[in-house]
Amino acid sequence: MNGDFVDAAGGRAYIAVPDAGEGPGLLVLPDVSDNDEDRRKLGDFYAAEGYVALCPEVSAASRGTEEIAGAIAALRARGECTGKVGALGFGLGGKLACLAAAEASIDCAVSYYNFGTDFGLNFVSRIRCPLVIHFAENDPQIPPEALAGVKEALSKRPDAAVYVYPGTAPGFDRSTKPNYNKQAAGLAHSRSIAALRRAMGPHYDLEALWERHTTCEFATRDVAATMRTMVEEPYVNHVPVMTGGVGQHDLARFYAHHFIPKLPADTRLVPVSRTVGADRIVDEMLFCFTHDTEIDFMLPGVPPTGKYVEVPTVAIVNFRGDKLCHEHIYWDQASVL
Repeated sequence: MNGDFVDAAGGRAYIAVPDAGEGPGLLVLPDVSDNDEDRRKLGDFYAAEGYVALCPEVSAASRGTEEIAGAIAALRARGECTGKVGALGFGLGGKLACLAAAEASIDCAVSYYNFGTDFGLNFVSRIRCPLVIHFAENDPQIPPEALAGVKEALSKRPDAAVYVYPGTAPGFDRSTKPNYNKQAAGLAHSRSIAALRRAMGPHYDLEALWERHTTCEFATRDVAATMRTMVEEPYVNHVPVMTGGVGQHDLARFYAHHFIPKLPADTRLVPVSRTVGADRIVDEMLFCFTHDTEIDFMLPGVPPTGKYVEVPTVAIVNFRGDKLCHEHIYWDQASVL
């Protein structure tokens, strides 16, 4: 992806463009504490999901929708921005995203940590697009009664969803913040991407992407081609034995020395069931082979037995845009042994 700081709507903003060179627009509104490096990471992250991401500065003075409308207009005016435009924000940026849903012309809004209850809930009736709100359970700015009011106000809107993440505090979705919670962040991001994809795209054929990846692994057995199907910092974890790798270098080494050359000659995958979500696939299959070589990634240290084996296996495969991000592979190791 390509990114740079530009002037937009009278202010300084970071713009990131996906590798495809174009895509729907996403106004990414940071919290007031975010610096240039934080905004660069945010912009690049959402550009990797396929969006032309514009990340302006947000200050304590950013309270109206006029400047947000200007940023949206600047985003729409860019040649790389095709189709629809949404807004996603954190903290004060989350409040502004909600206001944009009511006052500006956008197609989807996502808010983290801050719905803007101090504005009152009467503006809920003016919300004109799908809306997703993520709350931390332990947020001193959003007491339980305020959260209950938000849920009640939005309960009759089929295009709105409110999620609360137990045991979390504001900042749980940001890896650079002290309150980061990896599990809650991953779940919230999947829900955000699902809403954005439904409302404005882009849409990817995740099954085709997964099939291409497994073809590179098991059919052509090409390490370089396999790695090209993945993001810059992927990881793979074969959970029962904790084999795999993190990052392009280590994962490529794993594929080159401990996976692809260790596949039995007659290896095949037999599909059983498959569930496809907005950003992941859950694939149930049989991993079938004759044990004619030591299989480092599944049976490390076990000499070939010559036996034919069918192993029920589940792969949970996460995507970022059109690239694989990570794989969690499960099987019953006791049954294999």
